[in-house]
Amino acid sequence: MLTLAAVFAVLVPATPAAAHGQLAMSDPVADSTVSDAKAELKLYFTEQPASFAWFTVTAPSGRRVDGGWRSGEPKRLDKPVQEYFLVDGKFEPKTYHTGFPAVLTVSHWPEAGVYVAAYQSVASDGEPVKGTLKFTYAGPVTAPPAGWSAPTEGPSQALTDALAGKTSVPPAFPTATATAGPAAPAAQPPPPAPFVLTDWLIPGVIAAGVTLMIGTAARRDPVPVAKKRRRATAGSRRSAGPAG
Repeated sequence: MLTLAAVFAVLVPATPAAAHGQLAMSDPVADSTVSDAKAELKLYFTEQPASFAWFTVTAPSGRRVDGGWRSGEPKRLDKPVQEYFLVDGKFEPKTYHTGFPAVLTVSHWPEAGVYVAAYQSVASDGEPVKGTLKFTYAGPVTAPPAGWSAPTEGPSQALTDALAGKTSVPPAFPTATATAGPAAPAAQPPPPAPFVLTDWLIPGVIAAGVTLMIGTAARRDPVPVAKKRRRATAGSRRSAGPAG
C-alpha cells in the first residue's frame, strides 16, 4: 500500500496552492509575544476583506474581547506573497507587494496567555478565506470598558451564503495589481523599396536613350543630309567644266 502511494505521489504532481486574498502580514506577528496592551490588531491581506467578513479575538479563557473591525490604509508587505490563478487549465502565479488591513479593536486584556484572532471572508473569485492568528500576551491585565458585554454574534447571512457558493457575483475588491510595463513602441513605416530595373523596363530605357541621341545630333547639324548630297554633286560639276 505504501509503495502504491509513493508511486501515485510521483506520477501525480502536486497542485499549487490557489488560495486568494490570504493573510500576508500582521501586527502582532504570528506566534510572537506582546507585552503592551494594544488597542488594535492589524491583519493584512492580499485583497481587502469583504464588507461582510467576520473577525473575532478570543482570550485564553475563551472569552471574546473583539469590538468590531474596519478597513485601514494599505501597506507594503515585508515579504511579497505569491498566489496562483487557474488560466486556460494552467496555474499561473501572481506576486503581491501590498497588504490591505482589517483593523480589529480589542476591548481589554483580561488575562495573560495565548490569544487567537480568527477571520472568515470571501476572495474576489468566490473562494473562502479562513484562518487564525495566534500570539501570546504577557502584558498587564486591563479591565473591560464600562457596560462591556462580550459579543456573541456569528457570521452574517451574506457571508454564510457567499461561503456556501450561493452568491452569484462576488463584490468588487481592491487588490494589489502588478505595475504595467512600458508601452510598446509605435510601428514604423516600412522603408521604400529599392529601384530595380526590371526586364520590361530595360528596353524602354534603351529606346529612350537612342531617341535622345538622335534628337541631339539633329540639333547640332540642322542641314538635312539630302541637301548636303545635292551641294556636293553641283560642286563636282562646276569643277569639271567643258572639255577643251
